[in-house]
Amino acid sequence: MGFLDILLGRTRPAPPDLDQLFGLPSAAVTLEAAAGFVPTGQGSVCFTSVEGTAFDGIREEVGELLNADTERDATVEFSQDEYGYTWLLSRRPPSDLPALVGDLHAVNTSLESSGFGPQLLCSLVGFRNAEGQALALVYLYKRGTFYPFAPRPGEKRDNSVELRIRAVVGDDLRIEQDLERWFPVWGAPGL
Repeated sequence: MGFLDILLGRTRPAPPDLDQLFGLPSAAVTLEAAAGFVPTGQGSVCFTSVEGTAFDGIREEVGELLNADTERDATVEFSQDEYGYTWLLSRRPPSDLPALVGDLHAVNTSLESSGFGPQLLCSLVGFRNAEGQALALVYLYKRGTFYPFAPRPGEKRDNSVELRIRAVVGDDLRIEQDLERWFPVWGAPGL
């Protein structure tokens, strides 16, 4: 950070720390005990696609890496949303959250180490409670923080659940303090 940045009050965002993803299994235990939300076994990584053979090669490599696991119940799926973002969905048994987190970490690491870190947007892991309420813990790659996202029908959010979950998992995960950065991820695979 330069002298001018200090004078103007500019700060640098926290660098991505992909190891923060490994806090999700302990947060899931806390989440279930305190709020009744359990993992769905689905998680996804969102990134902007780049044209070219290098990116296509990385995408194929990531798919092969995750599909090489012979214990998988389903294959990795790629999709594109209405905004043009690419999503990679990984499915695991709900009881195997550490393996799902490993999948998400592997995808993020592969893209980052191949020079595609700027294209990474977020990763999320899905949860549900006994009433069927969906919840995602979303990791913002560029901020190195998490936030809860609790969608309701009709593209509405359950803000009270989100704020309650923030308090519940605040000791387990680095929570994004700026609520304006708690972006909705409507229709995200894995939610």
